[in-house]
Amino acid sequence: MRVAFVGKGGSGKTTLSSLFARYAAHIGTVVAIDADINQHLGLVLGAATTPRPLGGMIGEIKEYLRGDNPRIRDAASMVKTTPPGRGSRLIRLDDPFFPSVRVEGVALMVTGPFEEEDLGVACYHSKVGAVELYLNHVVDDQGEYVVADMTAGADSFASGLFTRFDVTFLVAEPTRQGVSVYRQYRDHAADFGVALAVVGNKVQDRRDVDFLREHVGDDLLTWFGHSPAVRALEQGRPFTLDDLSGDDHDALAMLLKRVDVQPKDWQRFGAQAAEFHLRNARAWADRATGEDLSTQIDPEFVYGPAATNPA
Repeated sequence: MRVAFVGKGGSGKTTLSSLFARYAAHIGTVVAIDADINQHLGLVLGAATTPRPLGGMIGEIKEYLRGDNPRIRDAASMVKTTPPGRGSRLIRLDDPFFPSVRVEGVALMVTGPFEEEDLGVACYHSKVGAVELYLNHVVDDQGEYVVADMTAGADSFASGLFTRFDVTFLVAEPTRQGVSVYRQYRDHAADFGVALAVVGNKVQDRRDVDFLREHVGDDLLTWFGHSPAVRALEQGRPFTLDDLSGDDHDALAMLLKRVDVQPKDWQRFGAQAAEFHLRNARAWADRATGEDLSTQIDPEFVYGPAATNPA
């Protein structure tokens, strides 16, 4: 299952995504991807080293994933939205091609930060495109979790990336600014079947919970309060999940249960992959590559683990 954590900058989505990744790692296999322009997920997880950034190996990723797909002429004609087809290399979560470091039972991958040569000439979507390619080609199953710490606000709507997840957790503080990001995300996602749940954070008392319920209604799934253990985590002091309060453990269990009960809809996933590939082809990619990229869509390809054995 693919899980995204989104929200306003400073809402705590990086901290909560790291807690969820740790928690889920006690249940199954977890890959955590730092897809935020502020690369802090490894820091919060306590990683001693940083893996090679995916954003710097786009060409290699394209060449690897296109496999023997006859609809993709070469890596140069493959764009971030190019969907898999017959002959493409499908991958599992433990695919050794994608660099990661293991920490707290989690395989951490990163898109990488802006480099000096990027300043003024590139947008961060050029790096996050590696995540979109990964998610389009990964075959995940029950007990397997891809957890992505996304860029702040509604930036993921600049591509089809927001449709690549089974569940999206929007982290919201009990403030007007926090719930305004929720409304923006909810409205943009409304027509795409995005499974969206709100996770309150930095909740101090019942009034904060009432405020969130008033503004997000039934989308409020659970919430986290101010925790000395989490503060220790954020300050780099020794931390384990056992340090969390019973309420925080219950909240993490609620998140995991919400993910596990979500039906896996491979058909919708494939249809939306084709839809956003066509949108990007018409908007810029045909022009950039000099090709008609609509021909990259394989109408006979069926998404999901039962259709094609991953390479």
